[in-house]
Amino acid sequence: MRVAIIENMHGTYLGPLGVALAEVGAETEWFQPWRDGRLPQDVNDHDALVVLGGEQSALDDEAHPYLADLARLMRRFEEADKSVLGICLGSQLLARAYGAENLLGTALEFGWHQVAVTAEASADPLLSALGGDFTIFQWHADTFSLPVGAQRLASSNVAANQAFRIGRAAYGTQFHFEADSAVVEAWKVEFAESIRRMEPGWLERYAELVERHSGAADMAGRAIARAWVKTIRTA
Repeated sequence: MRVAIIENMHGTYLGPLGVALAEVGAETEWFQPWRDGRLPQDVNDHDALVVLGGEQSALDDEAHPYLADLARLMRRFEEADKSVLGICLGSQLLARAYGAENLLGTALEFGWHQVAVTAEASADPLLSALGGDFTIFQWHADTFSLPVGAQRLASSNVAANQAFRIGRAAYGTQFHFEADSAVVEAWKVEFAESIRRMEPGWLERYAELVERHSGAADMAGRAIARAWVKTIRTA
């Protein structure tokens, strides 16, 4: 199993997704287009595509010219019936690839929050194992409209499109299910100043918040990661 991982900034981690890929012996190849512009050229070289989050918007083509190509690449993988996963910025790019509207600066959400599943999620492989609403980590200010033909799988009061599926197995999650407690611990150190600006007082309440929410969020993240990995078909 060969999986292409697209990194869009420093400090992004796979968390439970990396664990789930390792459990099935997947081979991962990392691309850093934010550094060198390089992306996978042939969809046949990989069985699946993961696009991680980033500080840029999905429309930031002037500063990051590769974004349009990355959105098209996600659509090419889906049209080849390969599994696709877009997390945060990745979900916004997947929505862009299918003609949805990217809504910038309209949906600020940070920290652990509850996400509601839709009726469609009960029959979908990604979220059905969760059995209902769940707590997960959020870090975003942008959102998007639901692409035509997509299935909405989860929502929140801040962002209606928290998770969606296009085709057989192209998924976007606005939430960071890959951000387990270890990842959040790393982020609170590496991005402390950004967090203070976005959510004043959060770092001071961190220990309490971890104790209250991280256990449930970690369990949900592991379940989602393993469910997505099961959608990957090898050649």
